[in-house]
Amino acid sequence: MENTDRKDIAACLDGDEDSYANLVRRYETQITKLMWRFSRDPGVCEELVQEVFVEAYFSLRSYRGEAPFLHWLRKIAVRVGYKFWKERDKAKAFVPLENFDAIERENIDTIDASAAADLLHALLARLPRADRLVLTLMYFEQCSTREIASRMGWNRAMVKMRAFRARKKLKTIAERENLLEKLGWTH
Repeated sequence: MENTDRKDIAACLDGDEDSYANLVRRYETQITKLMWRFSRDPGVCEELVQEVFVEAYFSLRSYRGEAPFLHWLRKIAVRVGYKFWKERDKAKAFVPLENFDAIERENIDTIDASAAADLLHALLARLPRADRLVLTLMYFEQCSTREIASRMGWNRAMVKMRAFRARKKLKTIAERENLLEKLGWTH
């Protein structure tokens, strides 16, 4: 653990609120990027980031310092994001895929990156939460199967199998929505 983190954590546990503010400032950007994977709505993302830091604050005594503080925060963030998806799935709040008819394969160089990202997130939203989480961590966060297994409490074989099945399900959804050609999905 970085010495600065160690000092701020110790001071925070002794009641110094400014020390926790230092930790938040130090890691807010990384946690915001991760939470953006769970919601592309800026207001919701901000709430999720806040929830991560609130949960971390109340759990700070359980942090053992065996791994970097950021790794511990990311585990909390993944749980918060997964819980958000679970609640959202109960409400069935999906973006209709027909909103993405404007994306065409021929215009691949002119596709608005934001529209492409929105389409990808809309497709991912149709996957079961665990499948969505594996693909999000694997492709957006560039986590290895070992890291994903550690964060989720799974074994590596389970991560690999879930990723394989999730990619297959994602392709099936894109095919059902007539998006394969538009996305350039060839195999």
